[in-house]
Amino acid sequence: MIMNNNDQNIDNRRKIYKVIELTRMIKSSLERQFGNVWIEGELSNVRQPASGHYYLTIKDSSAQISAVLFRGNQAGLKFKIKDGVHVRAYGQVSVYERSGSYQIILRTIEEAGQGSLQAQFEALKEKLRLEGLFDPARKKRIPTLAQHIGIVTSDTGAAIRDILNVTSRRFPNLHIVLAPARVQGEMAAKEIAAAIDLLNERGGLDVMIIGRGGGSFEDLYCFNEEVVARAIARSRIPIISAVGHEIDFTISDFVADLRAPTPSAAAELVVGIKDEFIQQLDVLERRIGRGLENSLSSARSRLKVVEGSYVFREPGNLAKQYRRRLDTVLMQMQHRLTSSLRDGYQRLDTVSMRMEHELKSGLQNGVRRIDDVESRMIKQMEQRQENYHQKLLRFEGQLSALNPLAVLKRGYSVARNSKGNIVKSVSDVKSGELLVTQVADGKIESSVWDGNGI
Repeated sequence: MIMNNNDQNIDNRRKIYKVIELTRMIKSSLERQFGNVWIEGELSNVRQPASGHYYLTIKDSSAQISAVLFRGNQAGLKFKIKDGVHVRAYGQVSVYERSGSYQIILRTIEEAGQGSLQAQFEALKEKLRLEGLFDPARKKRIPTLAQHIGIVTSDTGAAIRDILNVTSRRFPNLHIVLAPARVQGEMAAKEIAAAIDLLNERGGLDVMIIGRGGGSFEDLYCFNEEVVARAIARSRIPIISAVGHEIDFTISDFVADLRAPTPSAAAELVVGIKDEFIQQLDVLERRIGRGLENSLSSARSRLKVVEGSYVFREPGNLAKQYRRRLDTVLMQMQHRLTSSLRDGYQRLDTVSMRMEHELKSGLQNGVRRIDDVESRMIKQMEQRQENYHQKLLRFEGQLSALNPLAVLKRGYSVARNSKGNIVKSVSDVKSGELLVTQVADGKIESSVWDGNGI
């Protein structure tokens, strides 16, 4: 073969592709340009080999396209895939390299006659809204510091790991109960509802978290099922819904007592920071202590003033004053009587009898007045003493009730290891170690036994 210069130049400039190279370039271009799409049409050439995958064709009156629905994407199918069914399908446009044909790798498929999942979502949302399941008035309050937490999620998913990570970091040793359930697929909704009911039957929980990590609208759809919404609505335990990411909303979010954008955020909502609570308690304890000290100091000062008053110090002085006044009157009367003798012996008997009668009467009245005054003063003194005694008893009762050690009288105790540290976990002690347990009326010494001997 003879080539001229022009042919030689063209041959030097051309790019020669291998078949697989060109195929992969076409595949990459299609996937980048079209990505995931919705398509509607009729099924034909449906095949399901032993692998369990569906291979099919979606067609309309003018064209057709090959498609594949892998086994892992078949969870939640609500109809039988067969020829002639009119469907809506969602998936990624791609190229099957071996045959060089383009196809759609399906993620979701549904009967077109039944409407899309979004339409079902909106219909159920409106139905439950009209029933009042979204009403804020029916939502229960989430406790400030939950001690017993129930969780409904997959026991192998990321959600449970995120929740446990947050709780163990912020407030260790909480009581957590997991009711595992599938959170994706056909049976997930029933398992979630059953787990919610199970935790309610068990009882003893302050709050419940339900949810899972992120995913597609279809992946999260079990939390849009009516059976889950009804279980949340009838729960006696407050429920926080934590499904997907912050941008995802499900029916569960609307029915639950509180929505959290993620499972980690749900854990942060129910678990406070332990150190902050301890600091607040210390501040309150010091404030209460100062208040009690001030109240007792004021009460003691008032009591000393009362005890030092004239009436309480010498109550008999009042009676003595009245007796001195009576003596003075008697002396004056005797002086007048002596002076009257100079007026004549004839008036002496009359005056003497009259003065004697007045003297007896005055003495009787004076004694009665003294007795009355003395009795009233004693009663007042006793009443005041009793009032101050009762106030002192009330202050002592309030101080005792606010004393942190008073909680020991209700059956609690505090155990310390051999180093004097408070035992918070079994890991704080070792076999054979001496423990000292503080109870209301004393201390109990004991030793640790590991079941195999000390």
